[in-house]
Amino acid sequence: MFSKTDEKMMRIALEEGRTALHEGEIPVGAVLAHGDVLVARAHNTKESACDPTAHAEINALRLAAQKAGRWRLSDLTLYVTLEPCPMCAGAIAMSGVKRLVFGAYDKQYGCAGSIYRLTEDPVFPNFCPADGGLMEEECASSLHAFWKNTRKKTGD
Repeated sequence: MFSKTDEKMMRIALEEGRTALHEGEIPVGAVLAHGDVLVARAHNTKESACDPTAHAEINALRLAAQKAGRWRLSDLTLYVTLEPCPMCAGAIAMSGVKRLVFGAYDKQYGCAGSIYRLTEDPVFPNFCPADGGLMEEECASSLHAFWKNTRKKTGD
């Protein structure tokens, strides 16, 4: 199901997630690639940018579109360490991304398989197949550690 290129790109997305963690952000990373060629990489910057839309996926989509000089990204695959939320899944669908690959499932907000399959909804003109579970344990462990440490700090 997953190729060596998929694993390579997810490792880069994990690096982006670690960067987010070091910056005090939720450790989610995203990568857009054309085959085995890296096009864009990004991570969450919601806190530092004071922007509720600055999720890793949105940041990567913006960067890839700027580099390509076009908003339609139909020849790219998006790799993200956490299943996209409704906002990000909508942006992925609207950008025309060819394929979505994610690591950890998000049973609370995930819209690429957990609670809904927005990127694959035939109502929208751009169908983007989503494959989840690539390096799932590794992707999930950094998120679990982040939330555990956050709860310790806040006393929740």
